[in-house]
Amino acid sequence: MDIRISGHQVATGDALKDHVSDRLQGIASKHFERAISAEVTFGKGPHDVGFRCDIVVHVMKGLVLKGSHQAQEAHPAFDAAAAKIETQLRRYMRRLKDRHASEAVAAQEDLGYDNAGYTLFQEPAQSDEDVGDAPLIIAETRVDIPDASVSDAVMMLDLRNTAALMFRNAGTGSYNMVYRRGDGTIGWVEPQREVAQQPAAG
Repeated sequence: MDIRISGHQVATGDALKDHVSDRLQGIASKHFERAISAEVTFGKGPHDVGFRCDIVVHVMKGLVLKGSHQAQEAHPAFDAAAAKIETQLRRYMRRLKDRHASEAVAAQEDLGYDNAGYTLFQEPAQSDEDVGDAPLIIAETRVDIPDASVSDAVMMLDLRNTAALMFRNAGTGSYNMVYRRGDGTIGWVEPQREVAQQPAAG
C-alpha cells in the first residue's frame, strides 16, 4: 500500500513515520488483501495547541475510509484516528465481504472519489466593513455521484466519516441524499415522485 505522510507546520520524524506505516499496513493486511493508498496528515491542534491527525485510506474503487483525532502528542492523535478507522471496518466488514454488497459499492468502474476536487477558501482578514448576512464559504467539494442502495449509501457515509452523501438510488434512479442529523441519527432525502395523471373520461 502506498502511504503518504505529511505535516502542515509540524515536523514528522522517522519514528512517527515508521509507526504510521506499520500500523496502517497492519490494518490493511488484516482486513483486505490489497489496499490502494493512504494519506496521513499531521497539523497543529486548535489554537496551535497539540496535534491533529487526519487519515484517508482508499481500500478499493469507490470505498474511502476517513478518521481524524486531536491530542496533545502526535502519536496518540494518530493512534486514535486509526482506531476510528478500525472500528468502522469492524462494523461493516461482513457487508463489505458479502458479494452482493461489494458489487453494489463498486458497481461502477469509476465511482470517482479518487479524482474528487477540494477547494479551500482562506478566511479573510478582519475588517471594519460590514460583510452583510452572506455566510462565508468554507469548502467546496466536487465528486462523482455513485449508484447505490440506501443502505449502502449509509454505509459509505459512515465509512467516510462525513456529514452528507448524495447518490443515485439504484432502485428508483432518482438522486437522493443521506446525512447525519444533529442527534446522531441518519436522515434520508428523497425527491417526491411524480404521479402519473389519469386520462380524462370522455
